[in-house]
Amino acid sequence: MAKECCTSGGNIMILSCSGGSNVGQLSNQAAIELTQEGFGKMFCLAGIGGHLGGFVRSAKDVPGMVAIDGCEVGCAKAILEHADIPTKNYLVLTDLGIEKNKDFNLKIDDIRKVKAAIKSVCE
Repeated sequence: MAKECCTSGGNIMILSCSGGSNVGQLSNQAAIELTQEGFGKMFCLAGIGGHLGGFVRSAKDVPGMVAIDGCEVGCAKAILEHADIPTKNYLVLTDLGIEKNKDFNLKIDDIRKVKAAIKSVCE
């Protein structure tokens, strides 16, 4: 399972926060859409957090990666640090001026903004 899920194929590994707020869900939605568009491939941050060997090895070995946190709490970054995985590219959505709240009716303009920022940080 991990072998199937964690092979990069030369793409950018996208690790997104999927937290219980709008910015966590924006991070997740942007990762899904970028994967569908062929920009990169969404991977399982929870597998890394659970220290599952295949997930951790894949994250350490992948040539391109972006970690996306919804807010300054930095759960994605902390998971990577705890697993001794270097953060190659990193983005915090509240730094883009998106306010954290519990409104799960995601705005298409926010999703576009997040996707553009992810692409920019990976350049």
